Amino acid sequence: MLSLLKIRHLALVEDVAWELRAGLAGVTGETGAGKSIIVGALKLLLGERADRSLIRNGEDTCTVEACFHLKDTRAVDAVLAEAGLDPCPDGELLIKRSISTGGANKQFVNCSPVTIQVLKSLGELLVDLHGPHDHQSLHSRERQLDMLDSYAGLDTVLESYATTWRDWRAATAELEELQTSERAGSQQLDMLRFQAGEIAAAHLKPGEEEEIEARHRVAANGARLAELCGTITARLGDGEGGVLDALREIGRAIHELEKIDPSTTTLFAGFKSAQIELAELESSVQDYADDLETDAGELARLDQRIHTIQTLKRKYGPSVEAILEFQQEAEAKLHRIENRGEEIERLQQLVASRRREVDKLAAQIGKKRVAAAPKLAAEVAGHLADLGFKRSVFEVALTPLAEPGPRGLEEIDFQFAPNPGEPLKPLRLTASSGEMSRVLLAVKSALARQDAVPLLVFDEIDANVGGNIAEAVGRKMASLGSTHQVIAITHFPQVASLAASHYVVTKDIEGDRTRSHIREIAGEDRVEELTRMLGGKAESAREHARNLLADRA
Repeated sequence: MLSLLKIRHLALVEDVAWELRAGLAGVTGETGAGKSIIVGALKLLLGERADRSLIRNGEDTCTVEACFHLKDTRAVDAVLAEAGLDPCPDGELLIKRSISTGGANKQFVNCSPVTIQVLKSLGELLVDLHGPHDHQSLHSRERQLDMLDSYAGLDTVLESYATTWRDWRAATAELEELQTSERAGSQQLDMLRFQAGEIAAAHLKPGEEEEIEARHRVAANGARLAELCGTITARLGDGEGGVLDALREIGRAIHELEKIDPSTTTLFAGFKSAQIELAELESSVQDYADDLETDAGELARLDQRIHTIQTLKRKYGPSVEAILEFQQEAEAKLHRIENRGEEIERLQQLVASRRREVDKLAAQIGKKRVAAAPKLAAEVAGHLADLGFKRSVFEVALTPLAEPGPRGLEEIDFQFAPNPGEPLKPLRLTASSGEMSRVLLAVKSALARQDAVPLLVFDEIDANVGGNIAEAVGRKMASLGSTHQVIAITHFPQVASLAASHYVVTKDIEGDRTRSHIREIAGEDRVEELTRMLGGKAESAREHARNLLADRA
């Protein structure tokens, strides 16, 4: 559940810390008080685009923070692990997003910086948010199929099917490519033979280019290198003015000094080793000079080798490794084409084998879908009856596909007839916005046991319905509150009175600034708020508010 939502400097909110409990939380308040800010804050935490105009006037930054307590962290931990983060400690997940007028937006999960994509991935697992127009998700036939598959408990077998289907399609594509290449004739064969042969003739080795360039640099600068070595050995050498000659003279002076005063021995402890190291350095430089390549033919051979590599790079890849990889692919393709008879037979057998496995899994999926569809339809229809559609008809129609698709052998369409005597039509063509909100709630109620998302947010989805229907909507949300945490932003007292906890959003003018606040209400404060929502402060409205609460007690 969401246990804490903190909002700072977002629109009319200066600083709010909202503590929530389990079950259905009703959020009410006058129009314009700032109820929508709650939804806006949650959307920011879910990774939606940041609108800097929402930053409170006069402030540079706004922040939104949320603390979730999770019973099962496996799905969330998998997202965190993919992002290189540690799992949730003790089931607690902290999310923070900061938006700046200067553009330096930041987001954190458990105090570690993350990308917006991580927030979106987590949001899909944590919050299901439905506004007045979010029921449009029911228009998507793919989303409808997701709902049926979730109801039928097909998650595991669908994963296996998806892998098998991809393998079948990959083998099919490989077979079709080979059959197409067979028709392409000898031209492609000649090209592949030339490409593979040209690369093979060069006898390339990984890392060779760097080695050749280093050798070329030395060969091209041989005269200069010899000159530099000569300077070094001359300065170090035994001749007059050489360092080693001077060191010998220094050594004789040191020897005499030590004979006169033995205590000076420690002063010159490193002299002998330094003399030896410099002598070895002079010898090493001389050996290096002796080994310098002065053969003009070697430089020409290196030039030619570099030219060969550059030519192949222009044709086959940006590096020797890429060229060799191209060679392997060309030789493999050449082998398949030259032995295409055997290869085609092998691929045909592989395609047939994988197709059998696809059909087997698709049949299992189809059987469960066919069994689950009328059950889901009946359950949704039952919830629709509770929501005022006493004589409506709802069906989950499955249509077989000619070929297996990535989701199986069926496509789906939710069909709905809200009124008696009307024919069933696709849901997207029949329901008004008010009806769609209730259909969405009915579907959510039917899927409550399978829906793993812990927080459901309904933002005024009870708009465009009457009082009795609003009460039915509230009861349905309260029922969902037994399995989920539910936040209902509503204008209906019938809905608010059914909430396990009731929060009111108010807008106050303090000094010369307008500020929105949210607080939990109970007792007489709750009666007062319901009275306001009922349209006045008359005693009859107050008595009605008391009766609403008494009926829910």
